[in-house]
Amino acid sequence: MLKKQHLLNNKPGWSLDERDPKFLESLMPWFSFLYHYYFRVKTSGWDHIPPQEKVLLVGSHNGGLPAPDMTMMMYDWFRRFGVERPVYGLMHPKAWQVSPSLAQLIANAGAIMAHPKMAYAALRSGASVLVYPGGAEDLFRPHYLRDKIYFAGRQGFIKLALRGNVPIVPVISWGAHDTLIVLADCYKILQQLHEWGMPWLFDIDPEVFPIYLGLPWGLAFGPLPNIPLPVPIYTQVCPPIVFERYGREAASDRQYVNECYELVVSQMQQELDNLVKLSANS
Repeated sequence: MLKKQHLLNNKPGWSLDERDPKFLESLMPWFSFLYHYYFRVKTSGWDHIPPQEKVLLVGSHNGGLPAPDMTMMMYDWFRRFGVERPVYGLMHPKAWQVSPSLAQLIANAGAIMAHPKMAYAALRSGASVLVYPGGAEDLFRPHYLRDKIYFAGRQGFIKLALRGNVPIVPVISWGAHDTLIVLADCYKILQQLHEWGMPWLFDIDPEVFPIYLGLPWGLAFGPLPNIPLPVPIYTQVCPPIVFERYGREAASDRQYVNECYELVVSQMQQELDNLVKLSANS
């Protein structure tokens, strides 16, 4: 068991110590250019982040693998609170398999493995944690779902907040869905073909298989990397959501967890509806 844990700690994403404030500082000029001139970000609500307190940031993102709204949200955090105030982002295990060198850079920027062990460790250290529960399905959701909060029913973040005794601060965005246009997700069709005997490409189940329009491919099939189109992005930090009960018992209560989940989705959807109206009038 100790040997297995030692091996995990040697892999990117399995240690909080990999986060490098100096590396983040070196990225700030690049983020600044993208923020001010490429995506022309408009943001609000940052006064909802409690000073010097840890929170669970829960977001809905768009725009394919680059996730430009997520990147711009993180830039806003760093320029307001400094790179020294710790925040860790949970990243899906499959994202760490793309490239060892890229995985190390992502870890240096503050990403950690999306695993309960790492999430709780980050909260116990006093850091805030950023999670996008919808994962790839949210990231590549079809364009007609651009105005919807979509978490695919995943409730693990609720249990994390309850056991970690932290408020949830929703972070929403609108506009990044136009950095590439997702026409449809064909994953269910491919999954059926796989059950009939067709192997997965590279023996990897991608979880999503979008068809989209975007750079540099034009028309693309599958979760390929893309270059985001330069469209305006609107982001907003929403008021904290504090639940009535916390602790292990609350996190083990299925009905209560579901009620908390529905509350978060409902409030985030309301905030997104308002953001859509605001962006349409600006």
